[in-house]
Amino acid sequence: MKKFPTKQLCRAGIIAALYVALTIPLGSFAFGSIGFQIRPAEALTILPLFYAEAIPALYVGCLIANIVTGTLWDVGLGSLASLVAAALTFAAGKLLRSPLFGPAVGGIFPVLVNAFVVPLVLTWSGFAYAGYWFMFASLLVTQAVWVYGLGLPLYYAVRALRARGVSAFCGEPGKPLRASSKN
Repeated sequence: MKKFPTKQLCRAGIIAALYVALTIPLGSFAFGSIGFQIRPAEALTILPLFYAEAIPALYVGCLIANIVTGTLWDVGLGSLASLVAAALTFAAGKLLRSPLFGPAVGGIFPVLVNAFVVPLVLTWSGFAYAGYWFMFASLLVTQAVWVYGLGLPLYYAVRALRARGVSAFCGEPGKPLRASSKN
């Protein structure tokens, strides 16, 4: 099993904590029970393009947020959907190192996985007020807003900080990434 250095563990903890802090205050609005999921924490799902530790961090953050305010189905399936989407985003980041195509393709996974899974969770738990396909369409739109509307500016901000060599955002302390290098 690969060990994470202290910096990666701290970064994972911060990502998980941010996910929880950006989700819990919104209560039921964050869980799509009204047909739209108001969850700005989904912008963080772009971070696996940079950091492997973002995969378990997003899972843990989603799990904690769902335990505090979600349903039994959402704790299991919703958190698992975040884990799968994060792993797929990470894989896309490894394959597509382009600063244009990487985030465009990487963002598709949290949008699609959540758009398919969350309506199932809401339907099974009895919280859905509309049919599956309406919920799918509304969550597809709202996920895209959070992932691309907030996630893309986050992606480019982190990329710029990494290029400048800001230690907290780099893999190796103080080692800047060239602008033309990978994400």
